[in-house]
Amino acid sequence: MWYHKPVIKEELLQSLPNLKILASSGVGIDHLDLNLLSSYGVKLSNTPFVVSTDTADLGMALMLASSRRLVEGHQMAVSPDTEYFPANWLGAEVSGMTLGIVGMGTIGYKVAERAKAFEMKILYHNRNQRNKEEESAVGAIYCKKIDYLLQQSDFVLLSVVLTLQTQKLIGKRELELMKPTATLINISRGLVVDQDALVEALQNEVIKAAALDVTYPEPLPRDHPLLKLKNVIITPHIGSATKKTRRLMMENMMESIQAGLTGLPIPNEVL
Repeated sequence: MWYHKPVIKEELLQSLPNLKILASSGVGIDHLDLNLLSSYGVKLSNTPFVVSTDTADLGMALMLASSRRLVEGHQMAVSPDTEYFPANWLGAEVSGMTLGIVGMGTIGYKVAERAKAFEMKILYHNRNQRNKEEESAVGAIYCKKIDYLLQQSDFVLLSVVLTLQTQKLIGKRELELMKPTATLINISRGLVVDQDALVEALQNEVIKAAALDVTYPEPLPRDHPLLKLKNVIITPHIGSATKKTRRLMMENMMESIQAGLTGLPIPNEVL
């Protein structure tokens, strides 16, 4: 499965009685009905680890691009109407600021490793606390409650798995807890954020900016208000989109398929 296609519905499974395994690209499996697959005896694999480095890189890129207003700066630099560069055109610093990471899995931890090089203070909220050695290695502080992280962070980065529990995890209440100078960065799934609440928060300066690699739907309708806001950067879900990683993803999928067909243990099987 690539880009969630083909769509796995019961009619398709009924037409494939010999199907043994479904290999899905990427980390997320929110597009699949796990109970339905299990009822047909179909095993499932994904490619969770090979995407983490590139996705973490993109998270940092979005944070830097948003804080230093790179998209606006580029537009100013190449505009035929630009006669001079205004001296009071300023971005915000990243080094030394506080980064709150919501979801400290493999990707979130790699973001923390990168943020440490920027001398950032790192807070994180996760279902389970990391061990002390891992926390110490990146200087991360665990927040059992997400509210404290939201209140203290200059940048809030989302890298959670989409589940019923994380759907609209960031809504009106959570956005209002954030600093008016804060930026929201989403590299997980669009549905983790209540987009209507985000639009309202950005329009009313409840938060300063947003940098999104994911939205709902993808792409957004061309008249969506998020596309019209200067304090928003949107990229087309490219967290894993490098030549090396996409090739590794495909190789991982083929290894899982081969193992599934020969009865061997399946690498990256989703249980």
